[in-house]
Amino acid sequence: MFSGLKMRKPHYHPCGNFKTDYRQEISIFETDFGRTATLIGLIILFGVVPFASGPYFLYVLNMIGIAAIAAIGLNILIGYTGQISLGHGAFFGVGAYAAAILATRLHFPFLLSLPAAGIITAMVGMVFGIPSGRLKGLYLTIATLAGQFIIQYVLVHWESLTGGTMGITVPTANIFGLTLMGDRTFFFVIYICLVAVTLITVNLMRTRYGRAFVAIRDNDRAAEGMGIPIFSYKLLSFGISSFFAGIAGGLWAYYMISITAEPFTLGLSVEYIAMVIIGGLGSIPGAIFGAIFITGLNEVLRHLTQIFMNMQLAGVIGLNMAALREFAFGLSIVLFILFEPKGLAEIWRIIRSNFRLWPFSY
Repeated sequence: MFSGLKMRKPHYHPCGNFKTDYRQEISIFETDFGRTATLIGLIILFGVVPFASGPYFLYVLNMIGIAAIAAIGLNILIGYTGQISLGHGAFFGVGAYAAAILATRLHFPFLLSLPAAGIITAMVGMVFGIPSGRLKGLYLTIATLAGQFIIQYVLVHWESLTGGTMGITVPTANIFGLTLMGDRTFFFVIYICLVAVTLITVNLMRTRYGRAFVAIRDNDRAAEGMGIPIFSYKLLSFGISSFFAGIAGGLWAYYMISITAEPFTLGLSVEYIAMVIIGGLGSIPGAIFGAIFITGLNEVLRHLTQIFMNMQLAGVIGLNMAALREFAFGLSIVLFILFEPKGLAEIWRIIRSNFRLWPFSY
């Protein structure tokens, strides 16, 4: 009676993102919407922003891009490996001086001096990362603080190499005969480097090296018990972090043309740590968000300080307002940590979740 009927296979409509293999689990973009949104964002970044922005805004964007590269490197060390460093500003300076010295004395081209500066900085960072084999926590922090002061002293007093307080004037960068001059031209170079560093870091965290970094951060004794050579991986983390700092420093040197040792102080290292903490520890987008926040905050406070100082000179106010910049900077960091300890990356995650679930709340 039912011999003429054919049984149809049931057709299921999955609700949500179901992963059926490991390749889907480690994919960078979970959905086609994420890929499309990223592509549109890159088109706007490179096709609209540099042409719709004024010189000052382009300068701020370039500073954000350079800071983001260095902050991503520091986040690998602190956020993913759990090794606190107070010498990142000094490593940034090593990269700047390495690129300047290679360009002026050895006449290295831009495309060669930039990665060479990163490699030199990575070797210096690994030297100062050697104490991580026996030290951790506060003791490692003090050791990296000593590295900050040592490098800072060398940059100032090794005059035959670094030029001392006179600094170094970096020649104009060239790429395949194209002269890199102006904020707009450097915008493309800086943000191409930032995109490349971001992709490298995202893929690095998906490899066994990235998983080993996270295991060391969570429990180094358990990681060692699982067969992870923790000292080798800690040194590798210092090397990668310093390499990115060197790349950022080299870009900064070519962009600023004339460099001295004055900016590479402990304050710069603290700013990079603030970028990582405010942006979100262990989050690559968080490092970029932190660079945007701190760089933007510095610019706002600089303008406010200038306004207050002009008011003081005009006799409108009688207080010395110059010191309020440091006070406002520190207060904003403390308040942000108190009210959102997971950083801007957590706020971004909540916003994305709301858009993903809209208009339903479940």
